[in-house]
Amino acid sequence: MSTIEHSAVPFLFSGPPVSVMTFEVELKFPVSDLSPIELRLESLGAVIEVPVHQSDIYYCHPSRDFAQTDEALRIRRVGSKNFVTYKGPKLDDDTKTRREIEVPLISGAEGAKNIVELIEALGFEQCAQVVKNRRKASLQFDNFQVEAALDEVVDLGTFVELEISADQTQLEAAKQAISHLASELGLTQSERRSYLELVIAQPTNL
Repeated sequence: MSTIEHSAVPFLFSGPPVSVMTFEVELKFPVSDLSPIELRLESLGAVIEVPVHQSDIYYCHPSRDFAQTDEALRIRRVGSKNFVTYKGPKLDDDTKTRREIEVPLISGAEGAKNIVELIEALGFEQCAQVVKNRRKASLQFDNFQVEAALDEVVDLGTFVELEISADQTQLEAAKQAISHLASELGLTQSERRSYLELVIAQPTNL
């Protein structure tokens, strides 16, 4: 006589899922030359990856003005990989700390086409595109895993982004750590506007 395996059912339906809200703590700096920053990162133990091409398409909400609410919805293509990302409003006046939800999608051109069709069927419209070459660097600093990005952005120039993913209990410590790292790298004059905001502010987009 056969038996039915059902031991996983109580686990799957034993209660509501536990969700930990993740925030992106970020500082971005325009720089004239990325080479000195790369050397400083390596001296701190960072491992710098090869450049990748990223294409970001941003969408306007059909009934909410994202420019007023300080939100963003983005489809990112990195080589054959596709991601859809929501960014919430910035939470303070010094850093670019905000909630971020990113979901990986089916890879390849077909995967990108499907999500574009779905979003646009819901009434979202493309509002801007940001294209860049990015070299990522990872390092441990002040007890946090930091992701640095060395960016060459089409029509905007070169930038360094420093980012820590943290839950709500870690926010203040993460902000202090990322500010400390910026000082160690000699980075000043942070830019709080996103690449999207900078692209929209270009004279040709007014």
